[in-house]
Amino acid sequence: MASGELIRITAILLAALGAVALAFGAQLQNDAVGHEKKNRAKGALSFKQMRSLLARPRWLAGTALMVVAIVFQLTSLGLAPIIVVQPVGAIALVITSLVNARSTKTKLSKPTILAVLLCTLGIGAFVAMASGVAKEVELTDDRLREVLLVLVVILAIFAVLFVFFSRRINALTYILGAGILYGFVATLAKVVIQRIFQGDFEWLTVLCLVGLVAAVALGGWFVQNAYASGPPDLVIAGLTVIDPLVAVSIGIVILGEAQQADLSTMVGFGFSAIIAVSGVYLLSKVHPEVHKRVN
Repeated sequence: MASGELIRITAILLAALGAVALAFGAQLQNDAVGHEKKNRAKGALSFKQMRSLLARPRWLAGTALMVVAIVFQLTSLGLAPIIVVQPVGAIALVITSLVNARSTKTKLSKPTILAVLLCTLGIGAFVAMASGVAKEVELTDDRLREVLLVLVVILAIFAVLFVFFSRRINALTYILGAGILYGFVATLAKVVIQRIFQGDFEWLTVLCLVGLVAAVALGGWFVQNAYASGPPDLVIAGLTVIDPLVAVSIGIVILGEAQQADLSTMVGFGFSAIIAVSGVYLLSKVHPEVHKRVN
């Protein structure tokens, strides 16, 4: 086995371990946030509630697992292209669905299982195709500026939405927001790691770090509110589908990691993405816990 192939396999395994940590961390955080929201009307978590989570052992344990997941994910990003390792996190969806069903004594319905399968198969197909065509490319200053510009636009849009429509936002909206922002987190992390390897750590790379911190903070707030509005496997479904789709889109369009892909592969990327996103939407409609919370 060639050393390059071994490194790529190692990266995928690390991403898978990160997905396992993410799944259990999500369950623990969801339990803690759910307890905090029991006696509160519909709406976003207040700052007081966010602070009180810091005193909850389950939330802290979940956060520790999230940190472990991030470490594994960052390591995998340092070893392989983003379009290969980022979608592997879909494994977390299967684990979270099983763990949450057992924790809440909720029987997963056939439509729910179908939704999970659609998410997993869509992302799995994406990874299989990406691993065959992905290639590391040099990150130029122009590419970094494009990534940062898109992030600024996204942050501005979210700021407007949450200032004027915060009371109308549901779990799926929070999940979409978190997934998009975490997609940028993965991208910016990859950018910073690769720029360091290239010996190009300068002001533009520092700006990427600042953007990464901003995306982590806002994305984390979205995730906690998503936990308060929906089951953890719905949250993980959004993060493990929307997040990699955003990161991969940036990797393909801006970073140029799929320059070797032919037309049929690009069509395959699009088709598998549609399948995965359809699974998230279906899960948001048919999950038993969603109906419990609405009723």
